[in-house]
Amino acid sequence: MRKMKLNVYFLLVALPVVLASALTPTRQGKTCTISPLGGGQDDTDQVLDAISKCGKGGHTVLLPGDYIITRKMTWDLQDATVDIWGYLDFQPDIQYWLNANNTYRVVFVQSQASWFVLTGSDFTVDAHNSGGIKGNGQLWWEYYTSHVKADGDGRPISLTVYQAKRAAIRGFRIESPPFWSNCVAESSDITYDGMFVNATNTNSTFFGKNIVPNTDGINTFRSNNINLFNWDITCGDDCLAIKGNSTNIHASNYTCRGGNGVAFGSLGQYVDLPDYVENVLLEYFTMTRISHDAQPNMGSGVYFKTWTGVSVGLPPTGGGGGTGQVKNVVCRDFSLNLVDRPVHVYQTNGGNSSELQSSLQFADLSFSNWYGTADTNRVIDIECSPNAPCPDIAFKDFNIHLVPSNLTARYTCINVVSEAGIPGPCNATT
Repeated sequence: MRKMKLNVYFLLVALPVVLASALTPTRQGKTCTISPLGGGQDDTDQVLDAISKCGKGGHTVLLPGDYIITRKMTWDLQDATVDIWGYLDFQPDIQYWLNANNTYRVVFVQSQASWFVLTGSDFTVDAHNSGGIKGNGQLWWEYYTSHVKADGDGRPISLTVYQAKRAAIRGFRIESPPFWSNCVAESSDITYDGMFVNATNTNSTFFGKNIVPNTDGINTFRSNNINLFNWDITCGDDCLAIKGNSTNIHASNYTCRGGNGVAFGSLGQYVDLPDYVENVLLEYFTMTRISHDAQPNMGSGVYFKTWTGVSVGLPPTGGGGGTGQVKNVVCRDFSLNLVDRPVHVYQTNGGNSSELQSSLQFADLSFSNWYGTADTNRVIDIECSPNAPCPDIAFKDFNIHLVPSNLTARYTCINVVSEAGIPGPCNATT
């Protein structure tokens, strides 16, 4: 039995809250307490008003219930606490949200849209495992079964932390996200402790199909010192995607149910903007396949991907030719259940073989204490670029069994400068 890491935090005890609408002084400043208006009324104004009054040096309390949100919101929090006991219920007016004027475009990578942004410094948002966001994603997912999906098309990220410092998000739940559940961008010293995401199709017409693509658990981008503790993600894509210029990332006690696993990338999309990813620790991860009706995908344990070495088209949908490096990545204590490809590195992910291969390098990657099962024989597949061969790839106690058992494990090493511990011959193939 593997040992689980226990994270202990010392929290200040909040003052008692009066269960009524109020604006009263406390030792922290002001306390604003609100309840849902009910009856289908729009709560956006009262939520923003409470944050405006108590979001700087104060305490805001959203009592239980659903708060109907009909337009984009920014919470600028400074030395403040927000307790969310209910749900921010973002209404599924698809055409409204797809209008670029109605969302924020603060996440530069692939021109992504956001409908809810947290910014500021020295704040805590605590949803107590009983509140968070309702994204009403089912209508969105079904809409895109008959419409073209493209990066930057306006599907909103549910929760975006942007240009924030020294902040914590705790006990948060995101139900039915239309697109990425979370993104932390251009931020530092952020801790997420307790995040539950559920992107599960409930329409039997689409059972056995992945109609929930791009429902990532979180993407990190241009951020430093990010802690991701105690996550439980059911999705149709990456449960964690580490994008360009993410440094000092620590993720621990993380469950990925379905989807594509943990991604490093995509990287190298912007020809004039190098991507550097350094000092990443991933530990105590469970990657598990779930009911095929709910989600047919369980693609990877951990995978790494870059664009090609030449720009083909322009972002957000095209690109390539970017440089940079990924180094000092530790992935330890992973449990896999029927994963397609436990570890793979593709330097020209989705590119054409005739295109120039990437110059972005992967180096110093470590995988230790992995166990469980894979349902294909492509256990380790490391295909690096001749323009940036991969040094120092290490495996230790890597015990993945194949289902069915008559499969023969396949290990591929292309343009790997040095590797150690792969549990079988690593063949250079094309």
